[in-house]
Amino acid sequence: MAEILVLVDHVDGEVKKVTFELLTLARRHGDAAAVWIGPGYEGAKDKLAEYGAAKVYVAADEELTSYVVAPKAELLAQLVSEKSPAAVLLPATGEGKEIAGRLAVKTESGVLTDVVDVADGFVAEHSIFGGAIVSHAKVSKGTPIIAVRPNSTAPEASPSTPAEEQVSVSLSDAAKGTKVVEKVVQEKGERPQLTEAAIVVSGGRGVGGADNFKVIEGLADSLGAAVGASRAATDAGWYPHSFQVGQTGKTVSPQLYIAVGISGAIQHRAGMQTSKTIVAINKDSEAPIFELVDYGVVGDLFQVAPQLTEEINKRK
Repeated sequence: MAEILVLVDHVDGEVKKVTFELLTLARRHGDAAAVWIGPGYEGAKDKLAEYGAAKVYVAADEELTSYVVAPKAELLAQLVSEKSPAAVLLPATGEGKEIAGRLAVKTESGVLTDVVDVADGFVAEHSIFGGAIVSHAKVSKGTPIIAVRPNSTAPEASPSTPAEEQVSVSLSDAAKGTKVVEKVVQEKGERPQLTEAAIVVSGGRGVGGADNFKVIEGLADSLGAAVGASRAATDAGWYPHSFQVGQTGKTVSPQLYIAVGISGAIQHRAGMQTSKTIVAINKDSEAPIFELVDYGVVGDLFQVAPQLTEEINKRK
């Protein structure tokens, strides 16, 4: 089968969920070949094997992560030239999309970003206008470079014993143009990361203020969930923008999504509509969110959410 390169998204050896999604997607169309760049591979190799990597190209040279994105693009371009893969899959994150663009230029190939699915023949699916329209596109020149939106594919384990190949690249002077001089580790809270969480509880305009988000946080903590917020809530300054779920925020696809005080505008739905089970709490029975949910509760969130939190804590 044709080899498909998958760029591993990791932070100091901690592999991001989107990588497992990409490996799952790659296995549908060929042999998934993970590309590891930077240190920390030994601690992560078992996870790559768990999700079906048939091969792993390991570029452990720390110099490749000492500069901003360009070295990764150069290494991938070298692999494309040497291995002639059927396609290259990357995460459609800020960094991933920049690497995809640089790689496309270096390999004289077409690039597709913010893809939500890949069909036979590497036909990419896009969900646009808040999910109102689905479009399809295909690269017409070179190796398809496809940046896939996180949480658009359900990761499926498929244990393997991948072959390993050590690779390296001689960086050009241009690739060394911007050097990383300092890294600051962001403190992690006890809650899971929003885009990685199995359960997400989000609050919207109906919460009514920053102090009232304690109700959302209490429900989330009872479930071991991440906290999210609608655009209306973040724009009002009630919760940080980094927690925004929606078309212009984070895209999530947890096992359970609870929307509290969120009307369900298209902008928000675009960021969470692929969640496996959706529950909404809203006092407006005509709120658009109820068109999307599996379970809906019409009621005052300040009564319903605390009661739900209490019952969950009782059953622990």
